[in-house]
Amino acid sequence: MTLWEQRSREEKCLLNPGFCANLLWHSAVGYAAGGQGALSFEESFLVLPFVLHRETREGLPRSTRTSLAVWLEENPLARARLSSRARLLAPFTKEALTLGGMHGFIRFDSGKVYADAAWAKVVSKALNNSSDEVRICAKRSEFVGKWFAETGSVVTVLALIGVRP
Repeated sequence: MTLWEQRSREEKCLLNPGFCANLLWHSAVGYAAGGQGALSFEESFLVLPFVLHRETREGLPRSTRTSLAVWLEENPLARARLSSRARLLAPFTKEALTLGGMHGFIRFDSGKVYADAAWAKVVSKALNNSSDEVRICAKRSEFVGKWFAETGSVVTVLALIGVRP
């Protein structure tokens, strides 16, 4: 991991651990809303690759009625790039999970990632003062979490995308 002072301006903005932790928080909220428990630690490493890449984010379906399997079949280029993006973004995901966990924003239990609901008002206020793109990223992160919940087990999600823990 590059020292913070040595990171480029773009990396500091786009891959800011606070911003990335916020996206993971939204994904955990979405997963819980899907009614299937909590986002797995492994799935948390797939959130940033889906959401931070503009083309992938904009290509996501509007509702979970389009299954992850169908979307991946219809978007083979996105599927092919997700695993390499996941590897490249893994250090930033770890950094975001660490920061979120240190501040109680994100909780961990039995290999699961939970959004601490006590932060909901703070998150909402911060999003209201954010750019449209930040709000869209948060909304799409929540969608990805819900999508993963509706897809099934973590093994199924990872297999569909073609990654291993």
